[in-house]
Amino acid sequence: MSQVFLIVDDHESVLAGTCSVLQGQYPEANIITASTTSEVSALAEETNPELIVMDLSIPKEPEGQPRTDNGIELLQTLLSEYPSLNFVVQSAHAKALIRLKPVIDGHRGGFTIAEKSLPSHEMLIKVDWSLKGLLYTPADMRTGLEIKPEWLKLLQLAFNDGFTDKAVAQKMNVSERTVRHYWTRVQDALGVYPDSGVNIRIQTYNEARQSGLLD
Repeated sequence: MSQVFLIVDDHESVLAGTCSVLQGQYPEANIITASTTSEVSALAEETNPELIVMDLSIPKEPEGQPRTDNGIELLQTLLSEYPSLNFVVQSAHAKALIRLKPVIDGHRGGFTIAEKSLPSHEMLIKVDWSLKGLLYTPADMRTGLEIKPEWLKLLQLAFNDGFTDKAVAQKMNVSERTVRHYWTRVQDALGVYPDSGVNIRIQTYNEARQSGLLD
């Protein structure tokens, strides 16, 4: 069964360009489009997409005025109704997402942010990360080092005690999926993302030590 990608933008040229780039990278994907928040709500329920790539400044209805608040409101609803859905927010107004930071941190699916000015190959990296369940937020959304207690416990068990993810899950009385979720969140807080040829756990350890989270 092919993947379903839902692409949301009210500019036809941007919509066509995004679809073309994604179809080239994911030729088997079924790509559908929407240009209003009302369309998105209906299509998400009807098609059960694996990924939504969306702008924030969109109208609620055809001929309506595009507003960032519309996209924020829609995204908040989608995050609540589809806790495991993967998102890429492709917008020139990404800073507005700071309002949803706690909700984004708690989301179980992938969530990445791609400025509209990014070259296609960098946008595709953000798509790949989202489909892998990773979290990526820009540095200006990570004001200060915000580490939740359970993330710190994960770092201590993994690096100080040498526990595997399975052992960490048992120790913390959570699922292994939850442990993986903690990893993506603490790595985003530390600014650690996949880099070809570099072990991401070692990167995480180094950054955690430099930030004073580990001895």
